[in-house]
Amino acid sequence: MNQSALSINRSEIDWVHLRHEEASAFVPCRARPGPSHARLQSGHTVEPRAVKIPPHIVAIDDDPSMRQAIADYLADNDLRVTTLASSRDLAEVMARETIDLLLLELRLPGEGGMEIARKLREESALPIIILTGRKDEADRVIALETGADDYLTKPCSPRELLARIRAVLRRCRLELRQGRPEGVRAYRFDCWEFNLSTRRLAATDGRQVTLTNGEFSLLVALLASSQRVLTRDQLLDLSRLHNDEVFNRSIDVQIVRLRRKIEVDPARPRYIKTERGAGYRFDLPVETVY
Repeated sequence: MNQSALSINRSEIDWVHLRHEEASAFVPCRARPGPSHARLQSGHTVEPRAVKIPPHIVAIDDDPSMRQAIADYLADNDLRVTTLASSRDLAEVMARETIDLLLLELRLPGEGGMEIARKLREESALPIIILTGRKDEADRVIALETGADDYLTKPCSPRELLARIRAVLRRCRLELRQGRPEGVRAYRFDCWEFNLSTRRLAATDGRQVTLTNGEFSLLVALLASSQRVLTRDQLLDLSRLHNDEVFNRSIDVQIVRLRRKIEVDPARPRYIKTERGAGYRFDLPVETVY
């Protein structure tokens, strides 16, 4: 591989020592002890300082120093980062974690970046930014036509990379507000991430909550209609479990059980509020991940 294409351009910005100058956009729910980031091996996740769940970036690059530099810089700017040396472990990471954006090198051992992008675009709307040493116009055109959302060549400024990541994430959020694309992968609220494919409800402090089928479906219905009042009949209909435990037991009992599992004080809930004579409302803003 052309090492000059992967080298850091010191005349622009130092990847390793540059730190973000803006205040964090995330409001911590609880202070987390420990360093702002840790050194990592391939496949490990770097945790940012903020504890409210930030976007999760997966970077695939066969150069260890580049993986480390990307991970350190993005983690210092309040992004979660998982690095991989090839596509071999990507499917496992996608099955286990919620991913917001993929950074992808085209020159990879085994399956190349272009093929990875093509396969992903056929089955998901996951945002993809190509970060590569290949500068040919033909490569750029093919990658963008294949479905990549942006294309950036090495060496590059880490500030520019961060700006492009944020721009692609903003564009995706705008598409969500406009009603596209379809297929929810996860919901995020407060300090919780609710992964629908793994059915995992996890908090930033490491807690994981096990939900019954009825509780799972009710929470999905509430989060999908956050800050709107849903009647008991609407909840029964949206949960689609008329023949399951939601039908056999009252919605009220299911709501009580959900509150016990996710509320700090179930007697004075912050999340699931009761609207007397009407129904229930999930009271916090919810981020949808597609």
